[in-house]
Amino acid sequence: MSETVAPAPSVALRALRVVQVALALFYGLASALPKLIAHPSAVESFDRMGWSSAGMYTIGVLELAGAVALLVPLLQSVAALALAALMVGAFVVQLTAFDGENAATPLVLLVPLVVIAWMRRDHNARLLRRYPRS
Repeated sequence: MSETVAPAPSVALRALRVVQVALALFYGLASALPKLIAHPSAVESFDRMGWSSAGMYTIGVLELAGAVALLVPLLQSVAALALAALMVGAFVVQLTAFDGENAATPLVLLVPLVVIAWMRRDHNARLLRRYPRS
């Protein structure tokens, strides 16, 4: 009886997975949760931007969805791209509404997201094959 054993993932892929889990925890707990529970700090920030609570909840839901999708193998590259797009928007908001106060934060988060999107790009092809054009 011979079984085919898949090779163990490389150290780089294991490290990438650790980064994905850390980012998922960050986006889910530190970023999305305060928005979704209307924590006073989140409400104050969105008021300062002139955005309604609907905008705050929308961003929170997008961040939470991205956090969960970062942990789903088929969705992780798309999730990283979507969260990267959010970080570009966050960078612009930091520059315009907050005078660059924390503008480096979205850029710092953008780097690992781009790496994840690139390293997991084969998942995009698999995802597209699941939904062929008619």
